[in-house]
Amino acid sequence: MKPTRDTVASPFKRQRQSGPWGQERRLEFIDFRLQWDGRINRSDLMNHFGISVPQASADIASYSELAPGNLSYDRSARVYIATSGFTSIFPTSSAEHYLNDLLALTTNVLAKEECFIGWAPSMAIASSPARPVPSGTLVSVLRAIRSQASLDVLYQSMARPQPTLRRISPHGIGHDGFRWHVRAYCHSRKAFRDFVFARMLEVHSVDGLVVNAEDDQAWFTSVQLVLVPNPALSPSRRRVVELEYAMTNGQAVMETRQAMLYYVLKRLGLNRDGGLRPEAQQIQLKNDAEVKAILEGLAMSYD
Repeated sequence: MKPTRDTVASPFKRQRQSGPWGQERRLEFIDFRLQWDGRINRSDLMNHFGISVPQASADIASYSELAPGNLSYDRSARVYIATSGFTSIFPTSSAEHYLNDLLALTTNVLAKEECFIGWAPSMAIASSPARPVPSGTLVSVLRAIRSQASLDVLYQSMARPQPTLRRISPHGIGHDGFRWHVRAYCHSRKAFRDFVFARMLEVHSVDGLVVNAEDDQAWFTSVQLVLVPNPALSPSRRRVVELEYAMTNGQAVMETRQAMLYYVLKRLGLNRDGGLRPEAQQIQLKNDAEVKAILEGLAMSYD
């Protein structure tokens, strides 16, 4: 019987080798390359991990013992080939992991040697304007979160023409799909709010009152969004939408923090009240009334 992911993982939970060159990491590499390249040889392991020929051979042998039906040796090509019955045994070989690594590779977040991808297809991404986060600002925010300290921030909001000094106690970081912001208690407004990194002109650490992050109910309370195809679409097009969003019984459920609800709805195009053709607004909220009631109950939390 071919080992499952659970049966393979258990030996490593008992005795996990540390570091990027541990054998578990190399076995994951073999599994990944077989899954996505369909082949692997000893030189792939040697070049990526800087190991010897005997070690590479031993790693492939170990993998063969764990998943004996996953690979066969092609003597003419001198390469190990994924069999027709190949089944990946590590979660790092998932499609999501591959595509995330491909995206990180394309955007230069990861270097070639920092991921398992061998051959890569040509890839294009929808560009967006750069919204840089100053390293010094990020360092100050992270240290304040870790030590539960406060910050005096010279902040340029959209509501006021001139920057104002705000004392905040940060406890989290958010990303709306385009920009990063700090989730913090604002001592001026006496409420938890979102502060965009790029609008923080100056940041200074101060001694302030300790704020309990758990009081930020919108941050620690989740809300479910029940997505369904736009009923105005034809049956065949609704089926396409169901496939694209991996819907079960005609719906998909996603969860988000209440504090991120506004951003999620905006990114999904669900913050508009109709007016678009069904082909342009392919999904709707089945629990629209419930979600809108939650959104209306949340005070404006961004500056």
